[in-house]
Amino acid sequence: MPLADPLLEGFRRFQQQYFSPDNDLFAALRHGQHPVTLVIACCDSRVHPPALMGSQPGEMFVIRNVANLVPPCSPDNQHASVAAALEFAVLNLQVARIIVMGHAGCGGIRALMQRSTPQDSALTRWLDIAAPARELVYRHHATEDEATRLRRCEQAGILVSLNNLLTYPWLADKVKAGEVALDGWYFDLNDGTLWGLDAPSNQFVPLVCPLGQQ
Repeated sequence: MPLADPLLEGFRRFQQQYFSPDNDLFAALRHGQHPVTLVIACCDSRVHPPALMGSQPGEMFVIRNVANLVPPCSPDNQHASVAAALEFAVLNLQVARIIVMGHAGCGGIRALMQRSTPQDSALTRWLDIAAPARELVYRHHATEDEATRLRRCEQAGILVSLNNLLTYPWLADKVKAGEVALDGWYFDLNDGTLWGLDAPSNQFVPLVCPLGQQ
C-alpha cells in the first residue's frame, strides 16, 4: 500500500474545513475576492503571512519573493512580476493597507551581506535591489558583530522596499490621499516578537512581545 501524500492529506483537511455544509466561506469567494491588505513577504518557508496573522482565505493578498523586496518603478519592467501584482492589488482590488514584512534569519539578506551568490546569477541581480541596505549597514555599523549587522540589514531592506513603493506614481498618489497606508513589519522567529516600523523615529519597535512578556 503506497504511503499517504502529506500534501494531499493536508488538502483533504482544508477541504473538510472550508467545503463542509456548515461553512459557506467559499460560496461567497467563488464570486470574487475583496482583500483589504496586501502583504509583501519573503518566500522563506518559515514565514507564512496568513498563518502568522490568523487570516482566513480571501482576507489577504500576498506577494512573496526572496527577501521581501520591491523593485523601484522602472519603464523597462525588468522585475515585472512584483510590479504587476502590486498594480493589481492596488488598482484592481483596491487594498487599503500594504505591509512589507521581513524576518530574522533571512537567507537572501545573508547572501547579500556576504556576496555569496554567483556574480551573474538571477539571485544576485534580484538581491541588488537591497544593495542600499547593505551599504548603509557597512557604512554605519561595520564594527558590530555579524549577527547584529545581519539583523540591521534585514530591517533596512524593509525600508528600501517601502521607499521603492513610493516610486510608483499611482501608489504614491493614493498614499498621499490617505487611501492606502504603508507599514513595515519584522518577524523575529527566534523569540516570536513582531516588530513594527515607527515612522517618526524610523526605528522598529515591538508590536507583539514574546509569550510571557505581554
